[in-house]
Amino acid sequence: MAAVTNIVIGLVALLHLYILVLEMFLWQSPRSLRIFGLTPELAAATATMAANQGLYNGFLAAGLIWGLLLGPAGFSVKLFFLCCVLIAGIFGAATVNPRIFFVQGVPAAIGLLLLWLAY
Repeated sequence: MAAVTNIVIGLVALLHLYILVLEMFLWQSPRSLRIFGLTPELAAATATMAANQGLYNGFLAAGLIWGLLLGPAGFSVKLFFLCCVLIAGIFGAATVNPRIFFVQGVPAAIGLLLLWLAY
């Protein structure tokens, strides 16, 4: 069970690294325009804000990876960062697009559930 839990947490971390790349480096690319539903003009106007937001996603990924590297001793680190991801998913869904909950919040909730069951 711990292995499955760590795989899910690793996937949540990878998701946030992917979001970091999209927001920090590919914000104005056709892929990001499609994923985030942006016009080229809006993407250009919000590029600095998106880069900042991408950095925060990188911090979430770094925290989850840190927790994984700590092994069983990283329970509280994994718990904290999964909660942060879940809260970010709920807030994003409430303020930007409900789809954010399914992309960020649901994987974090699954990770939290598995974390509790594994330890």
